[in-house]
Amino acid sequence: MNSSRNSSSDSYNFKVVLLGEGCVGKTSLVLRYVEDKFNNNHISTIQASFLNKKLNVYGKRINLAIWDTAGQERFHALGPIYYRSSNGAVLVYDITDEDSFQKVKSWVKELRRMLGTEICLVIVGNKTDLEKDRHVTFEDAELYSNNVGAVYFETSAKLNQGVEDMFLKLTEKMMEAHEQKVAKSASLGRQNSQRANVLVVEDDQVEQPTRQCCGSS
Repeated sequence: MNSSRNSSSDSYNFKVVLLGEGCVGKTSLVLRYVEDKFNNNHISTIQASFLNKKLNVYGKRINLAIWDTAGQERFHALGPIYYRSSNGAVLVYDITDEDSFQKVKSWVKELRRMLGTEICLVIVGNKTDLEKDRHVTFEDAELYSNNVGAVYFETSAKLNQGVEDMFLKLTEKMMEAHEQKVAKSASLGRQNSQRANVLVVEDDQVEQPTRQCCGSS
């Protein structure tokens, strides 16, 4: 994964990618989180862009490079360019749009196929300010998220609800995954070192005892 940690300053760099259909509010979520802005006039993202967010979590300095991808169908083929080497993914759908939720399921399959379980996933049901028009229940979305190893959040970029909590939880998961990876690597290193100190002797290198024959009487 494309994470790095500077041990001297105890800081982390993580790449996060936002995926989902057009018009589900990916750009609105990023702008609300990074710049605390919301634009009522929706303009579709026509290419991928990224914003940086610096934060402090448990005394550690974190830099998030958040990639906002275009959701239009014609840009889906470019997806791997953006989510390859990502540490985390935010998969966004609109709670009033069942089809956008089904598309999130497709993204989950794609990410798991390409990156396995190394990437941390958060599934986000956005636009809770449109609760009266909801078509995807909280229970269904949460159950699905649990089944695929993702954390589920509901947000409203418009009302600034759940956005910061969602990104914080994702950051915590990425930090945890990074520490587990470091610990696993250290463990493997110790095992390899121990193996290097073990001398393997082939059978033909073992000196055979001299066979003594009894003389004829």
